[in-house]
Amino acid sequence: MEIPHNTKPRPDTGLYNGKLGLWLFLASEVMLFGGLFSAYVLLRTGALAWPKGELSLGLGTLNTIILVSSSVLVMTGYTALKLKQFDRFRFYHAATILLAVVFLGIKSVEWVSKFKHYEIWLTDAGVQELESKHTDSYAWLKPATIIPGKRSITGHIEGNPWLLSHKKFKQAGITEIVVHPDIHDGESKGHPAPLRIPVSHIHRMTAYVPAHSSYFALYFTITGLHALHVLGGLIVLGYLGGPGLKMWHSDPERFTNRIELSVVYWHFVDFIWLIVFPLFYLL
Repeated sequence: MEIPHNTKPRPDTGLYNGKLGLWLFLASEVMLFGGLFSAYVLLRTGALAWPKGELSLGLGTLNTIILVSSSVLVMTGYTALKLKQFDRFRFYHAATILLAVVFLGIKSVEWVSKFKHYEIWLTDAGVQELESKHTDSYAWLKPATIIPGKRSITGHIEGNPWLLSHKKFKQAGITEIVVHPDIHDGESKGHPAPLRIPVSHIHRMTAYVPAHSSYFALYFTITGLHALHVLGGLIVLGYLGGPGLKMWHSDPERFTNRIELSVVYWHFVDFIWLIVFPLFYLL
């Protein structure tokens, strides 16, 4: 028994079943991401301070180029399929899958780097001691992003304690940490020497994880959800480019419709990233 309107448009909507279902799904996705983008606006406008320049603009730009290019390729492949150029379709389809894998790879590198990067807020005594020992300490200290009145150091910690709280250092027998600080605003010439910071002089410390601030909570939530959508699209594209190819020989019209749906979905994923990119990398 053949399912009605599986390939032919429905008389009431002018869309076949798959396309109607996809547009309903995308409508719910707009509400999902719309809520997250609204949370971004509310949290940013209400924040005392907002981090800027914490992400790699180069990697973000590269990922944007990769994702836009994949949208062009997936559409080119669909056009080739409509023209019955099956070999060209397979080439562009495979290229799209490759770019999607590269996109996720670059994003995973960005995420891992944040878990190894720390911000340390010092007590007043810690700031005073640092100033007394280093005449150019302000080249390493920057205004705190979430603790008014405090100053902080950003950098990599030797041993990389990961999510270990400074309050638990004493339990682990750690009395001081060695920090390789970042250079801010070009105020320091060369790379600053490592700093030895006593645990007693640490007010708070955390890696660039969701617990760090609202900024990184939103960053990981929105980019993580977007990456899940990319992964879901990658699975669908992989199936259509692999086991699903046999449908081209048995029911080419239905297969072409499935490719069309994957193209529409992939354009949506691209569109969401074009909103995410300026929010976190440019503004």
